[in-house]
Amino acid sequence: MTDDKFRDPQGGGSLILAWQATNKTVLIVGGGAVAAGRVFNALEADAQVVIVAPDINAELRYRVDRGQVLWRSRKFEDTDLEGVDMVLTAIGDAVESRRIVEVCRQLRIPVNAADINDLCDFWFMSTHRDHSVQIAVSTNSKAPRLANRIRRQVAAALPRGTGLAVEQIGRLRKRIREADPKPESSKRRMAWLMQLCDYWPIEQLANLDSDNIDSLLEAYVRNDDPQTIAIAQDSASVISSDGVPSPVLHGQLVSDSAILAQPLDKRGKLTLVGAGVGDPELLTVRAHRALLEADIVLADKLIPEPVLGIIKCEVYTARKFPGATTEAQDDLYRRGLEELAKGRHVVRLKQGDPFVYGRGGEEILFFRKHGYEPEVIPGLTSAINGPGLCGIPVTHRGVADQVLVLSGADRNGALPSIPHYLATRTLVILMSVKRLSQITQLLSQSGHPPDLPVAIVERAGCPDQRTVRGTMETIVDIVDRVGHNAPGLIVAGFAVNVLSDAAIEDRYLDESTLGLHSTE
Repeated sequence: MTDDKFRDPQGGGSLILAWQATNKTVLIVGGGAVAAGRVFNALEADAQVVIVAPDINAELRYRVDRGQVLWRSRKFEDTDLEGVDMVLTAIGDAVESRRIVEVCRQLRIPVNAADINDLCDFWFMSTHRDHSVQIAVSTNSKAPRLANRIRRQVAAALPRGTGLAVEQIGRLRKRIREADPKPESSKRRMAWLMQLCDYWPIEQLANLDSDNIDSLLEAYVRNDDPQTIAIAQDSASVISSDGVPSPVLHGQLVSDSAILAQPLDKRGKLTLVGAGVGDPELLTVRAHRALLEADIVLADKLIPEPVLGIIKCEVYTARKFPGATTEAQDDLYRRGLEELAKGRHVVRLKQGDPFVYGRGGEEILFFRKHGYEPEVIPGLTSAINGPGLCGIPVTHRGVADQVLVLSGADRNGALPSIPHYLATRTLVILMSVKRLSQITQLLSQSGHPPDLPVAIVERAGCPDQRTVRGTMETIVDIVDRVGHNAPGLIVAGFAVNVLSDAAIEDRYLDESTLGLHSTE
């Protein structure tokens, strides 16, 4: 007999807990990058951390030097387990890891062995933290990479100010318990706070200050209905989860009509700036000046750190990732309008040139619709200057007399349409390296020969820029072997090798250009 009122367990899951590690001893065996990550997680939970390893990396030395952890500079010994509450192994020796796990099991100490799932009593999940808010995603070791994407999407969907809202509710809850500590008041306290948490916007909860909390405490004592409480808050702003003010009028985000009603001399200024290819010295003088004069910079996710490093004001980074670009773009639009409504100078910083696969035109139309006409400062586009910085001229007399720039995917994610082969054309395909195998197949189908030179240009303009060269026939295997460092682009055509020694015998090379070849 079955009863549909009760759910049947699915099985195959993990028991998700929030382990209180304060003052508990966590032993970490290993001194590399994985161990450093485990150490950081344990310290975030206020654990007492002991590292056992003959040598440790720079991050762990930093923590040892500052007294954050205890380091035993040697290999693991069974006596290290005395008084330990948890063990994490992060060593390359699978045999020793298995032995440590067996000893831990005998002593009933929970243990995790990195990269050996069948030995783990528990797994580390993909986590998001915002003040006291912690969100963890587990795929039960089936798809950890996908867990990261799910976690990012969940985090991006959170209302701004979530972490601070939790902190402020925690402060209010403590004050209420101190003012009304009687056990019989427990249900009343819980019911009143539940109403407050369910009814009030998270952005408004995040903006509570000490005076507001005093007012809410008085409202609780009077037994006022949380839905009818009105408190005096700064009508200009609430606080987001990263501590940044956001405009609010009567508890709601600023509307288009409120923005358009503002006097023109009190409204903000918007500048759309191209960050170029990665090197801050390659920014235009005008772009550099705009970044220094900005009140806030709204930046794309892939803006290189050296460019961000010249900015003196607050930087808000777009939370863009595969599968959620629309949500991220909407988030930037909202933040831009909020800051402009305060009369601030907002710089929208985009990688490369805003009008070359940068959605710059869309942003112009959006802000124009809301009453703002952005100033546009172009940037060096990676489509042309990326290859150039890596020694590839996209045009060259006698070799390539035209350039075609494509995106690796259209707005719906479909592959590009590649025209029939022309020997004197250079193809530059952006945002496409992850689809390299499919791209080379499309090139072959459109008549491009297997010996056509192909290059992968990576992180052009950055100190770690790299060019991976091959042919249409070999490039996929080469990239599989050497890996790829995003962001990158594909260049296909005989111009790829025109400045390299390998191009001297090329049948498309004009003799007058031989002096341009490298002699190294």
